[in-house]
Amino acid sequence: MTDPVAKLPSELDQLPDRDPEETAEWADSLDAVTKAAGPHRAAYLMRRSLQHAEGAGIALPKLLETDYVNTIPTAAEPEFDGDLEMESRITAWNRWNAAAMVTRGARYGVGGHIATFASAAWLYETGFNHFFRGKEGDGSGDQIYVQGHASPGVYARAFLDGRLSEQQLDNFRQESGGDGLPSYPHPRRLPWLWEFPTVSMGLGPLSAIYQARFNRYLANRNIKDTSNSHVWAFLGDGEMDEPESTAALALAAREQLDNLTFVINCNLQRLDGPVRANFRVVQELEGAFRGAGWNVVKTLWGSAWDELFQLDTTGALVRRLREVPDAQFQTYATRDVAYIREHFFGAEPALAELAKLLSDAKIAECFYSSRGGHEARKVYAAYRAALAHKGAPTVILAQTVKGYTLGKGFESKNANHQMKKLSIDEFKGMRELLDLPIPDSAFDSGLVPYGHPGADSPEVRYLQERRAALGGPAPARRVHTVALPEPEERAFKALYKGSGKQEMATTMAFVRLVKDLMRDKQTGKRWVPIVPDEARTFGMESLFPSAGIYSPLGQTYEPVDRDQLMYYKEAKDGQILNEGITEAGAMADFIAAATSYATHGETMIPFYIFYSMFGWQRTGDQMWQLADQLGKGFIVGATAGRTTLTGEGLQHADGHSHLIASTNPASLNYDPAFAYEIAVIVKDGLRRMFGQAAPGEDSNVFYYLTVYNEPKQQPAMPEGVEEGIVKGLYRFKEGAPASAEAPRLQLLASGTAIHWALEAQQLLAADWGVTADVWSATSWGELRREALECDKALLRGEQRVPYVTQALSGAPGPVLAVSDWMRAVPDQISQWVEQDWSSLGTDGFGLSDTRDGARRHFGVDPQSVTVAALAQLARRGEIPASKVKEAREKYGL
Repeated sequence: MTDPVAKLPSELDQLPDRDPEETAEWADSLDAVTKAAGPHRAAYLMRRSLQHAEGAGIALPKLLETDYVNTIPTAAEPEFDGDLEMESRITAWNRWNAAAMVTRGARYGVGGHIATFASAAWLYETGFNHFFRGKEGDGSGDQIYVQGHASPGVYARAFLDGRLSEQQLDNFRQESGGDGLPSYPHPRRLPWLWEFPTVSMGLGPLSAIYQARFNRYLANRNIKDTSNSHVWAFLGDGEMDEPESTAALALAAREQLDNLTFVINCNLQRLDGPVRANFRVVQELEGAFRGAGWNVVKTLWGSAWDELFQLDTTGALVRRLREVPDAQFQTYATRDVAYIREHFFGAEPALAELAKLLSDAKIAECFYSSRGGHEARKVYAAYRAALAHKGAPTVILAQTVKGYTLGKGFESKNANHQMKKLSIDEFKGMRELLDLPIPDSAFDSGLVPYGHPGADSPEVRYLQERRAALGGPAPARRVHTVALPEPEERAFKALYKGSGKQEMATTMAFVRLVKDLMRDKQTGKRWVPIVPDEARTFGMESLFPSAGIYSPLGQTYEPVDRDQLMYYKEAKDGQILNEGITEAGAMADFIAAATSYATHGETMIPFYIFYSMFGWQRTGDQMWQLADQLGKGFIVGATAGRTTLTGEGLQHADGHSHLIASTNPASLNYDPAFAYEIAVIVKDGLRRMFGQAAPGEDSNVFYYLTVYNEPKQQPAMPEGVEEGIVKGLYRFKEGAPASAEAPRLQLLASGTAIHWALEAQQLLAADWGVTADVWSATSWGELRREALECDKALLRGEQRVPYVTQALSGAPGPVLAVSDWMRAVPDQISQWVEQDWSSLGTDGFGLSDTRDGARRHFGVDPQSVTVAALAQLARRGEIPASKVKEAREKYGL
């Protein structure tokens, strides 16, 4: 019978076989081993052969999955550089106080999470005691992305260290009084401690990758030596299901980011149950990371398992571990030894024989508590291996028990994520397990007490000495405010004077301005242009040869357009981050650059340009992450509006990003109509974010500008409009009254709609004898923000009139607002406008058409604006209603 395997097609069939006889001998040898010793022995020999080949430098594809055992054997573990007994006592105090803090908070119904830190305590403590560099040493220190649900453990350690008080712990999740602690890592809420917001799951791992990459970017551009900075991202195994968690794994490997380590806490539980109920998440993650090119270190089993593996002479134990699904292993941790003997060891005779050699106590120890992530020596060995590995990032897959040390009521229970407190009896049991000197009398008040060995205790001295040796407290956020000098004025003046008879889109105006600012001798190198692939769409190709596209490898090929003036130039010190088709990656780039002033003490000025439809709508969660992290810079929604991107249709037609952006308190949103408005806004933004903010101004903001791809003649800047541009509204063109009795109204327009309003102004005057003043509304959002502040002032007894009310005060007639956005965008300011208010917009789905066709469809073209204006006047009785009907017929509406 012919071997069926031989019929399977293979890529090897395409390669020449110089010695078929030798090949057959190898195959026969493998068959012989399989027949004599079994398939497991044959597989073992093949694995050993591959390992030997790799060590000999023979290029072979790597296996994506290894056995379900520790990567680092016990015999190969490095010597532990510390006092393990002392660190165990420190960890015990931190476990206790983390649980106590959440339990005490349960009195007020504020919640909290206990089980996550309980499982991951040693993962953090080993890092804090031995690896995480602080900011008071050389360089910028390490960047630590703490798993959001583990925050109580970090607070507990800061309490032990003297950085937090009991009162602050008691104010966990109670911030309104001003002395509380945020539920999760939030730099905006606790800016001296937290650097990175991480609880929006998936954004932490994505940002960590791009942070590690940005560290290299700073070094390769000779802005800061970041060689001593390492990025540590602590993640949950369930969190890895978020698409953002694994979106950039290949980038990290491709750019050889060995300054990055993921530590994934594999407690085999997500929020409601097992991570992979019928499968094994550790093996799945190993395959994904190995396939992406990462170094994988598995830290699965504690030292109690050493005896079991030594007794496993047949490989039956390793095979059994490889096949047991996560949900079943979770069950083993909650059932008695008899159940484990029957259901785990009873799977095959060799395992049953092995179990006869094990006491019940040994089995209980292995299956209830002995995990690699619960032993400092195992974690220490994994971290050392991660730092020693060069040429690729490392992921550590550390197996733990969720709820470890919290008692049988918590450990491995599906509901432990929702369990917010322990009973007094459970705390007493935890006290005995952790061997903490807390007397029964400490519970007399009915509350679990906080525990502290004393500010001058050996534990606290040890903790502080370890941190001092590593460069100070961690985590910590430090800001050294150094205002950047103002760029030279000539870059802005080029836009102030307009374009003359030449037509120019506002997208091109912005790019031209940044290109000139990048030439500034003092601040030019600090600009970080970021684009998700379509740089040529936005007219940025002129930056390619001058600024270069960042690549840590430089340019290893001859570009196809090398003979052209604006060829595609990559460079190790390139300034542009051209990210490919990944708005999420580009946004993560932006966050790293926008917060470099705090992370590295180096102020950078990022601008991120993208199709506006694919910004706030697609990556709005990261915009909030940016705000939480106090990021600064310019986000630019290009080809903005619902009617300017002709032909692309619904999926590209953005009529709502300004509405979404208005929900973010840190986002200053502008929709400039002209090139000079862009210059004024950018100049003021540079002053506010990176220069000298005015009293009362928050400098921890970012700007969202929408620009258009519609070429228009750009006028010169009128005198005295700068304040109005920044505040959001100014009168651009006053209408010439046809007569003293002519009806009059006010047209407010933003962005490209200013041109429809100006044409409508002409139609109203020429065809209907109506006078209209045209106002440029550069920011509906800033007008609303300032008006809301005025409303708040009224509650304090202060009388303040909103700027929009002041600006339009006394302006005759009704107000008609028009934009390329849905009506809710301009309607944000309607309640502060004294005149009769009406608006036009592009509500509904977009469509493919010409610009004129799309604008007629939405009723925002000049003729529609004219008819709407006449209808407003007719409602007020200022013109006959017949004029409206006549206008509709005249313009074919």
